[in-house]
Amino acid sequence: MFETAELGHKLDKAIYRQEEPGLRQALLEAQYELKQRSEFAVVILINGVDGAGKGETVNLLNEWMDPRLIQTHAFGAPSDEESDRPRMWRYWRALPPKGRVGILFGSWYSEPILQRVSGDIKAARFEQENEEIVRFEKMLVHEGVLLFKFWFHLAKDRQKKRLKELEKDPRTRWRVTDADWEHFKHYDEFREVSEKSLLKTSSAEAPWVVIDGEDTCYRSLTVGRLLLAGIRKRLDQPDSRVMAIEAAPLLPPLDKLYLLDRLTLNQTMEKADYERELEAWQGKLNTLSRHPAFTKRSVVAVFEGHDAAGKGGAIRRLTAALDARQYQVVPIAAPTEEERAQPYLWRFWRHLPRRGRLTIFDRSWYGRVLVERVEGFCAEADWMRAYAEINDFEREMVENGVIVVKFWLAIDQDEQLKRFNEREQIEFKRFKITEEDWRNREKWGQYAVAVHDMVDRTSTSIAPWTLVEANNKLYARIKILKTLCKAIESALAAPKGERNG
Repeated sequence: MFETAELGHKLDKAIYRQEEPGLRQALLEAQYELKQRSEFAVVILINGVDGAGKGETVNLLNEWMDPRLIQTHAFGAPSDEESDRPRMWRYWRALPPKGRVGILFGSWYSEPILQRVSGDIKAARFEQENEEIVRFEKMLVHEGVLLFKFWFHLAKDRQKKRLKELEKDPRTRWRVTDADWEHFKHYDEFREVSEKSLLKTSSAEAPWVVIDGEDTCYRSLTVGRLLLAGIRKRLDQPDSRVMAIEAAPLLPPLDKLYLLDRLTLNQTMEKADYERELEAWQGKLNTLSRHPAFTKRSVVAVFEGHDAAGKGGAIRRLTAALDARQYQVVPIAAPTEEERAQPYLWRFWRHLPRRGRLTIFDRSWYGRVLVERVEGFCAEADWMRAYAEINDFEREMVENGVIVVKFWLAIDQDEQLKRFNEREQIEFKRFKITEEDWRNREKWGQYAVAVHDMVDRTSTSIAPWTLVEANNKLYARIKILKTLCKAIESALAAPKGERNG
């Protein structure tokens, strides 16, 4: 894959001086139109061998375009804050909103390649990480991101020459580090591993472009032209992004029997039994949250369910057992303007907890396959692909030591009507009932189908759904507490999930 980049591409400086002004002007115009329309974001990955002009290209793009509309991020070794969360967390945080350009100097490719060359991960794990990257990038493209992937290459003898030249010049000596020379010692291994990664991850949605980094003029104009062509194509042909449906169509069960129909919703629990068990399980949860092993774990608890099913009350019984400094409750409503400018999972990634902490989501990313599906807030292609994207998201959390517990609180229509009426009659509960709740009730059957498909496609061995019979609030709260405690206890007794299989 690197042979064409080793041909020694060169461009006459006179040609460069002639074309540069027009290219810069066209890039600026495209950038301002991108900002004005704010229909998609541009993400530029800058990767490749040391000394091939990566840093110079990043600086050049900030010089050629308006740097106020560019977010540039350089990634080195993860910080403590980043190490406490799944690997992709820091890259999600760096994604630019619609209308902006993001330059990622080093990216989600750097760590797997370095780990494979150093032998920290095996070939099977490396293959798996590349497959995960392909799915991640496909999701970004389907969410409207225009993704450019540039790999700057130098042949081995040219890289050695380039590093020596930079080291010799006092003005550029700082660019060459001991790590650069250490990487050069393993040039052949890096070339082999990098080529495997590029071949595996160069897809129709996000192809790699390998650029000869030896000649500055050739390198700069090549990158500039490619960026201009790609941005202009999207601006002029906004429907050109990939939106294919790759899953088989979803059909209702032939016998019309849905998952929630099998639940016995009217469970019983006496008040005295409830108070005794509540104290026991809250005490258990508090003890587990202070266990020394919990400092190496974190918890994500997801609460979904019918309107008025008791999610808020159940959450309060959990938080009453915890140190307020240790948890965060994230209520999910309609996305804000800031959140709509990003891929839909962005607003959930940003709230993932550090080790030793818990995040409770009151509603969650499952809105994509529930309310957005039923209400038509997104296209069928979007919610159809969301099942796989959600499974990838949860798998990555679990592999990085997050304990994922998901609850669906189920009530029947009669119980819901009773609770709706109570909310309207009791003054301090009136804020809980809205016109939207009544409208959702009219679509009960459609939500039953959506919940059935959601559980069927996203209840996995590592992140299963717990269906909670919630007509009796007391029973539901104890089942939730008990399930959460058992999940944490089981996880603390097992080794943390590893990424280097």
